[in-house]
Amino acid sequence: MSNVFRRMFDALLGRGDAAVTVPPMDGALQPDTRIDEAALVAELRAPDNLVWLGGRLLCSSGGEVLMVDGQSVLAHFDSRIACLATWGNDTLIAGLDSGHVVVRGGPHDGRRIEGWGQGGKIHCPTALLMLDADTLLVSEGSTYHGPANWQHDLMEKNASGSVWRVDLRSGESICLARDLAWPNGFLAVDGGKRVRVSESWRHRIIELAADKPSVPQEVLGDLPGYPGRMTAAPDGSAWLAVFAARSQLVELVLREHGFRRDMMREIAREHWICPSLSSKNSHLEPLQRGGLKQMGILKPWAPTRSYGLVVQLDADGNPLASRHSRADGRRHGVTSVLQAGDTVYLASQGGDAVLSLPASTPPPSRLPT
Repeated sequence: MSNVFRRMFDALLGRGDAAVTVPPMDGALQPDTRIDEAALVAELRAPDNLVWLGGRLLCSSGGEVLMVDGQSVLAHFDSRIACLATWGNDTLIAGLDSGHVVVRGGPHDGRRIEGWGQGGKIHCPTALLMLDADTLLVSEGSTYHGPANWQHDLMEKNASGSVWRVDLRSGESICLARDLAWPNGFLAVDGGKRVRVSESWRHRIIELAADKPSVPQEVLGDLPGYPGRMTAAPDGSAWLAVFAARSQLVELVLREHGFRRDMMREIAREHWICPSLSSKNSHLEPLQRGGLKQMGILKPWAPTRSYGLVVQLDADGNPLASRHSRADGRRHGVTSVLQAGDTVYLASQGGDAVLSLPASTPPPSRLPT
């Protein structure tokens, strides 16, 4: 009952979950231009899901898995690839927009997972993680929308996601957590006994037991963007891809239920007031008049629907450093990040590019004024 009264007072006073404020990017999240200055590895259409397999850097693009260096096709699927995972030198696992998880290569070659016990169907695979040769974690972003319709799920304020542990030998599955707001990335910790999960619509990272259902524990909260995939770094830190930045305008629209429903019903999705992986510079785009320009130049602090951001986290999940592509940049929508040796690779869906950066943190470039 106290929670009911708290929500009522929060709504009245505009605080807590009813607040429209967004935390600033400062400290370890201080903006810079390093993603825009990053070296171009390959130009690809909407690259996603960077993984290593047999010493080769791979990424997904549409329904294909590509070798980034030669851009040749390693595997092709009958639906857009939503998420990828690998194990050893020969096992590739793909989660598809069609709602299937498919294994190629290795001892479970040909295994096709379509649902969770008792007839439950996979709707929205968003992230995969192999804990060992026989155990796979799968995050289901939503039971209402597929992976490509993430903007619908956000603007409907859904929290129907879940995390599952699947035995690839028997096909049996265990639900580790439910009622999550678009779980979208995994990171194994404590030797694989626990797993961290990025919960995009609640702007946080949570931690769960990896072998049984448990109550989610918040590790990092109130992020200024929507967290996505995570990968471990050799030094014990980790990298987090933040695929879009939050804004006060979107936070306000999320709280205006009538306006939001009318917008979704009457306006094309590309023109909604909601986050995006890229800016198309259409005159119909929202925030068009919000861009602060001098002599025709868009300022980096202008309001923006899309943004490029990756964050380095320490072993406890606290931000250490970050790399940015700001409002005036073009390498937005970073959905995947992967470190190999001293190099960090980024997949910028909004910029149609795979990029590379040094893993070290040199002094930031001087920001434009």
